[in-house]
Amino acid sequence: MSFTNRSNSRNDGGRHAAHEVGAPDTISSIPLSDVQVPGEGSIGNLVKDATAQVSTLVRAEVALAKAEVTGEVKKGLQGSIFFILALTVLLFSSFFLFFFLAELLDVWLARWLAFLIVFLAMVLFAALLGLLGFLRVRKVRAPAKTIDSLKQARTVLPTGGSTQNGIAGKHSGGALTR
Repeated sequence: MSFTNRSNSRNDGGRHAAHEVGAPDTISSIPLSDVQVPGEGSIGNLVKDATAQVSTLVRAEVALAKAEVTGEVKKGLQGSIFFILALTVLLFSSFFLFFFLAELLDVWLARWLAFLIVFLAMVLFAALLGLLGFLRVRKVRAPAKTIDSLKQARTVLPTGGSTQNGIAGKHSGGALTR
């Protein structure tokens, strides 16, 4: 895992000065010590270095979590293929179950009546499952807590210049802010 060194091109004489010849553009790990000798930097440089190191650490943690989750999701998807195949075989096997039930009823009833009874039982079972599915889907609601949280965040966070020259931006909701 590597991270791109995205320093500014300005030459401020600090750690983020223009790239030296032979200096790598990416790092392959998180530096555990500061590049500068302690006691030689100003408070501003120390704060800047600490901020850069915390930012690098957070990016590294996010990249590590993403890599781990991606690997686990791939394993889960590969395993789910076997479940899908098993369900497919079970679905095709149910065809023979219904034929068996019809042939079993054929012992006591006329053949056409046995198959009609099995067909109607299948239709009633499908209707029951459809009704249960409809009742479950009808209970689905919008994520109210998330919507409220986003509305609160909108009031706290700066708009970032959503308007220019008094004309509302595409996502500003039509309201003019000045």
